Amino acid sequence: MWSRAFAGIVPGFLLSAGLVGLFTWALPGPWQGTIVPGIIAFFVVWIAVMAASFQFANGKRAWAWLCGLAVLSLGALWLLQWLRWIE
Repeated sequence: MWSRAFAGIVPGFLLSAGLVGLFTWALPGPWQGTIVPGIIAFFVVWIAVMAASFQFANGKRAWAWLCGLAVLSLGALWLLQWLRWIE
């Protein structure tokens, strides 16, 4: 149980940051206008990811899936910045 909880906290934090970053930076207009809604949405998404981490069969699967999704989301965010599609 603790392994799944920490999987929701540590890689879940990074996954939530990546997902919210992708969503808020994809919105039209300046990014400064999405700071406050993004921060509020981040906590909601992080709590949802932490709750979802308990749906995995064991801690190893939770860590593997959440780490993989976090790397994927942050990699997509980095790629979009590198391509200068978002600033």
